[in-house]
Amino acid sequence: MLAETFLPAPPARRRLSRAGLARLTLPVVLLLALIPELALADRKYGLFSGGFGQSQAVDTPFELAAFAAGVLACQAFLFWLLYRIVRALHRGKADTWLFHFNYVCFVGGGAIAIMIAKYQALAFFSDAMSFQIVRNLGGGSLVDALLYSLSEAGLIAIGLVGAIICYVAALLLLRRRWRSAPPLPDVYRLGWRKGLAAFLATALILFGVNRVDDAREAAARFDSVIALSTFLDQATDFDRDGWSWFTYPIDRQPFDAARHPFALDIPGDGIDQDGFGGDFVFTGSAATLPPPPIAGERPNVILIVLESTRADAIGRVVDGRPVTPTLNAMAAAGSAAPRAYSHVGFTTASLQSLFTGELAPVDDRQSLFRDFLANGYEVGVFSGQAEDFGGTADLVGMRRGSIFVDGNTLRNERSFSFAAEGSVNVDGKILLREFDRRLGTPQAWTRPHFLYFNLQSAHFPYSEPMMDRVLPGAPIPRGEIDADNRDWTAHTYWNAVAYDDRLIGALLDRLRRLGVLDHSLVFVTGDHGESLFDDGFLGHGHMLNEQQTRIPFIANRPGIAMPPVIGLADMRGIILRAAGANPAAAPHRTIFQYLGVLDRPAQIGLVDAAGNRILFSLYDESVWTSASQRWTRYADLAGPEKNAADALIDEWARQRWLRHLRGGTEE
Repeated sequence: MLAETFLPAPPARRRLSRAGLARLTLPVVLLLALIPELALADRKYGLFSGGFGQSQAVDTPFELAAFAAGVLACQAFLFWLLYRIVRALHRGKADTWLFHFNYVCFVGGGAIAIMIAKYQALAFFSDAMSFQIVRNLGGGSLVDALLYSLSEAGLIAIGLVGAIICYVAALLLLRRRWRSAPPLPDVYRLGWRKGLAAFLATALILFGVNRVDDAREAAARFDSVIALSTFLDQATDFDRDGWSWFTYPIDRQPFDAARHPFALDIPGDGIDQDGFGGDFVFTGSAATLPPPPIAGERPNVILIVLESTRADAIGRVVDGRPVTPTLNAMAAAGSAAPRAYSHVGFTTASLQSLFTGELAPVDDRQSLFRDFLANGYEVGVFSGQAEDFGGTADLVGMRRGSIFVDGNTLRNERSFSFAAEGSVNVDGKILLREFDRRLGTPQAWTRPHFLYFNLQSAHFPYSEPMMDRVLPGAPIPRGEIDADNRDWTAHTYWNAVAYDDRLIGALLDRLRRLGVLDHSLVFVTGDHGESLFDDGFLGHGHMLNEQQTRIPFIANRPGIAMPPVIGLADMRGIILRAAGANPAAAPHRTIFQYLGVLDRPAQIGLVDAAGNRILFSLYDESVWTSASQRWTRYADLAGPEKNAADALIDEWARQRWLRHLRGGTEE
C-alpha cells in the first residue's frame, strides 16, 4: 500500500484544444489542394526537370525560392479568403463543426475537381497557349473543343454522384455529434487593415515572381496563381487596353491605351506602339484584284486537302509498306514543292489562306471559288468536316457553287458524335459516294469543274469505324493514346494517312473511267502537320516546327513552277497559273508563321528556302534561330541577329496592316 502511494502518476494524454483543431482546417485544405496539383504539374510539365517537351525548368535555388514564394502566397491568401467567405455564409453555424466540414468538402474538393477538369482538357490539347487556340483546334467552337477534351464525362459524372452520396451520408452520421459539440473559435480572423496588408504583400510577391522567367512559367500552372493574377490584371489595367502590370508581357505604358504589347504599330508616326523593332514602315499593297481570266483549254481543277498531314508522309515506309503509293507516283510523274508550309497550326485559318492567298482574309473578294466561277466553271465542295467552323465556308464563298457537301450536311453519317468520341468527320468513302451521285456520269462534265475535297482521316484519334486497315496492326484505342504509346499512336496515324492515299487513288480511278482525268489538274496538300510525340506534343497548334507546319504540295502534271519554299497563301497563285490564268506573281519571300491568332500570337516565325527558322516569342520577348538552337532575350541581341529579329517583327506588322487595310478588325 505504501509502495503504491509513491508510484508516479501516468502521464496525462495531450489533446489538441478546440482552437488547435480549428487552426488545422485551413492548412489541411490548402495542402489537400496543393500537393496533388504540384504532383500533376510536375508530371505533365516537368517543372523541376524540364520533362518531355518542356524547355523551361525551376532548377536553381533562386528560381525555386521565387516559385515557392509565389505559389504559397497565392494559395494561402486565396484559401484564407475562401475561408472567410464560407464562414460568413454559415452565419449562426459558423462556430460549429459543420462549417469546417463544408469548407473541407467544397473548397478542398472543389479545388481538386477544377484541377482534374483542367488537366483532362490539357491531356488532349497539350500546352496550348490560350483558349483561343483551343477553340481553333476544336474547329472554331470553344464549347465543342472542351467537350471533346472532356469526353470521359460519364466517368466524371459517376465520380460527382459518388462524392454527393458520401457527403450526404457523412452529414447524416455526424450531425448528431456536431450538435452536442462545443463551439469552435474563429482563429483566422484578420481586421481589414491586416487583410489588405496580406493582399498587397501577395501582389508584391507575385509581381516579383513574374520577373523570374522559369519561376513565372511554373507558377502560372497553378489555379490560385491564375485566379489572383486575373484579378490583379484587371485591377492594374488602368487604361483598359487589355494589358497591365500583371500581364506578361507587362504594360510598360500603363496610362497610354495606344502603346502596349501587341499594339498595331502606326507606320511613320515616330512612335513604336508595340515596343519592338522601332517605328514601323509599311511596304506592299492591300489592293484586291479581280479574278484573273483563264485562257486556253480550261482544265478541270481538283484540290484535295488532307487534314493534319505531314510532309514526311510522302515516301514514308512503315512495316515494309509505302504509306502513300498514290501520292508517291503523282509526285514522281508530276510536280512537287521542295518545301511547303502552313502559316498557322490550325485548320480554319489554313484553309482561308489557301483559298484566298492571304494570311488573314476578311471576305471572299479574292478566292479560288470566285476565281473559277468567274471563268465559267462548275464549282463543288466535298468535305468531311463542317466547313462552317470558324466561318470558313462563308468567308471564302464555298456555297457559291452548285454542289456543297460537308460534315454538317451529312451530319447523320458522321463517324462519331463530336462530344462522345472527338470527331465530327465524315468518312471519305461517303464523300466518294456523294461524288458518284452528282458527278458520276460523263454527261455531268460538259463544263470544266473546280472541286474541293477535304479528307479527314488523319484527324485525331486517327481511326474510325469505316477506315480500312491499310497497314498491318490494330489501331490504338483512344483512351490509350499517350506518350508511353507513342509508337502505336504514330502507327495508327500513318495508317490514317495511308487510307487517305487509297481514297485519292479511288477518286483518280473514277476520273479516269469518266474520261476526264487527262484533262484535269489534281493538287494535294495539307492544312497543317501533326506532332506524334516526336517533339514532345501530340496534335498541332503548339509549336512552329517541321512536324506541325510542314506539309505536302503535289500536282499531277509535270512542269508546274514551284518556288523553293511556299506557304499555303502562295498556292492560289500557283493553281491559277497552272490552269491558264496569269495572276500577279507574289515576290519570293520567306514564309511567315504565327502561333495562335495574327493580332495576338504567342510566337511568330519565318522559314527560308533551306528550312532555317527564326522564331520570336512575344510572351517572354526572346528569339530562337536554327543556327543558335537556343532562346536569347530580344534585348540582348545585336548585329545580324537583331536585324533578322526586327525583319521578322516588321513582317508581322505588315501582315496585320494588310488585314487592317482590307477592313479587318482585331481578332
